Amino acid sequence: MTVHFVGAGPGAADLITVRAARMLAVADVVLFPGTYLDAGMLGHCRADARLVDTQDLDLDQMTAVMVAAHAEGADVVRLASGDPSLYSALFEQTRRLDAADVPWDVTPGVPAYAAAAAVVGRELTVPLLTQSVVLTRAQSRSTAMPAGEALEAFAATGATLVLHLATARAREVAASLVDDYGADCPVVVVHRASQPEERVLRGTLTDIADQVESAGLRQAAVILVGRVLDPAGGGESYLYDPARHRSRLA
Repeated sequence: MTVHFVGAGPGAADLITVRAARMLAVADVVLFPGTYLDAGMLGHCRADARLVDTQDLDLDQMTAVMVAAHAEGADVVRLASGDPSLYSALFEQTRRLDAADVPWDVTPGVPAYAAAAAVVGRELTVPLLTQSVVLTRAQSRSTAMPAGEALEAFAATGATLVLHLATARAREVAASLVDDYGADCPVVVVHRASQPEERVLRGTLTDIADQVESAGLRQAAVILVGRVLDPAGGGESYLYDPARHRSRLA
């Protein structure tokens, strides 16, 4: 049998793909990150499915569950919060499965940053203002960031920043960005986007850390930074310019 790595989206039970729902409906074993998902997500699973919360398991323990289930001929779904292409430990897990000769595949999901942007109703790329988005994180009690990936280096581009795993370091993050973005640069923190516990904090690089600390937020939040969050300027896309369409018809 195949181990299916499935994007669980931002956590809400109705923000997963049709494919993901179908996979959960037939899976014998489902591994899920209990820290990040709304409990309603597991309502897609069979009543007799074996549910394994991975929040207290290390990679080797998770792999052992998947390998054992495969050996038993069980259909396995490994849910990943958001989309498996970002901070899901997909590489580490699939490397172990390859070593154990266990087949696997990947089903994408709604990324958390997209859900956060939707909550605040903002496009992260506005013409003539910002046309790039940087997805990154802050380092705390985590794997070291590669050389050249300091926040200050990304800030120098002026791109919209999306920070994962950075809530506990909001003050340090703001301090490292203020020189390039300006103290009045808009910042939005979205905690558990799309879930019942959803919370949105809006501020600037000057005051957002105070808000995060006052709210007691430590995890399961995305930080968005950039002028696109309050676009006083910006232009309009040439793609939809009336003159462009008239020239195509001429």
